[in-house]
Amino acid sequence: MAFKFPGVILLASLLSLGGCDSDEKEPTSGSGSPVAENSAMPAGDISLALTAAQLDWVGQQVFLNECAGRFECLVHWNEGEAFPSLGIGHFIWYPEGVDGKFVESFPALIEYMQQRQASIPEWLRAIQPFDAPWPDRQSFLAVLDSPEMAELREFLAGTQGIQAEFIFRRARQSLANVIDAAPAEQKDDIAERLDALSQTPGGVYAIMDYVNFKGEGLAQTERYKGEGWGLLQVLMAMSGDPEETAIQQFQEAAEKVLTRRAQNAEDPIERERWLPGWLKRLQTYKEPAAFDLPE
Repeated sequence: MAFKFPGVILLASLLSLGGCDSDEKEPTSGSGSPVAENSAMPAGDISLALTAAQLDWVGQQVFLNECAGRFECLVHWNEGEAFPSLGIGHFIWYPEGVDGKFVESFPALIEYMQQRQASIPEWLRAIQPFDAPWPDRQSFLAVLDSPEMAELREFLAGTQGIQAEFIFRRARQSLANVIDAAPAEQKDDIAERLDALSQTPGGVYAIMDYVNFKGEGLAQTERYKGEGWGLLQVLMAMSGDPEETAIQQFQEAAEKVLTRRAQNAEDPIERERWLPGWLKRLQTYKEPAAFDLPE
């Protein structure tokens, strides 16, 4: 089943990293303090810009990466994980009492959908506190064919455009934090690499997808043996080779970072089952041939 992405209204002229929409809070660092401007390339000088058609393409690509475009995969719980993954970006939602190492994203998505006045299922709105209502994967699978699950899938299928906007906004808001968190001697390089990636739709897609996929790399809980695997770590690992494009460098650096993560992981599932899929995903980081999407 092919999905269109209705409701995408982001315009390139309105989307620059430095500006804050009226409903956005001031960006903060991991400690909750305001992000300081850096002396290298100010984050406000780096823009992420996509036309509506380009954002459609990015949203569809993320959906293919996470779900292979399958409707049923919009509501999913991976084997070996302590949380369900929902929507085109497989946004994480922790059950009550689960304090996972990965950054949770589904509650923030629902908050954004409320701001966009999306029609959220009543049973979903009623959950207080807003924790995933299934304590474990077995409980989740037991109700997979329930009316509530069917409604949740339809809701997520019908709001893919808003989900793509959310992924865009998260990536846009992360760049200042990533530059601020870079080692002082690498701030200039990190800012220049982000700027180079931001110049093309494929580069913007790589930033958006990777932040949604593996995070910003700032959370101290997202470390194995002291090594992170997010956007910051990939940018730091880029070669700077003038013979390669920024997106080629990013792809190669991401491969090294994710391979290191899998090697450092205690659970062999990361090396044996997940790493091949991660590396395949990185092969999509390239410039699209066109933005004429199929009907």
